[in-house]
Amino acid sequence: MTSTAPTMLFVIVGKNEPLYEAEFNKAVGSAAADSVSRQNYFVLHSALDLVEKAAWTTSNMYLKVVDKVNNQQVSTFLTAGNIKFMLLHAGRSEDAIRNFFIEVYELYVKLSMNPFYKFDSPITSESFDTRVRALARRYVS
Repeated sequence: MTSTAPTMLFVIVGKNEPLYEAEFNKAVGSAAADSVSRQNYFVLHSALDLVEKAAWTTSNMYLKVVDKVNNQQVSTFLTAGNIKFMLLHAGRSEDAIRNFFIEVYELYVKLSMNPFYKFDSPITSESFDTRVRALARRYVS
């Protein structure tokens, strides 16, 4: 059975660089899939300015949908330390996305409390990646 679900991209962005990236429902092996992947990264990168602007309009951590491009939406969660969780998706349930962000935030807080993790550095933990992907399957796939 092949999945026709559109590719979703989740990125955790620190102050100056991406800290973690994960693609869900990705088609493998074609040049078209690579082109779509590059476009998805571009859409998320271009939404960073909108995230900064939206952060000043609310005190909520969950900023909801900050940008819409080509039937895709960018939802964002902003932590107290100004770390941005961004998800590019094709119009998923707002409650499911919020729950996904909250549970990933809990994982991120646990990771940041690890004495071997340096704040605002790339996340290389395989355990973190596995758990984020499991949360994505549960909430947004």
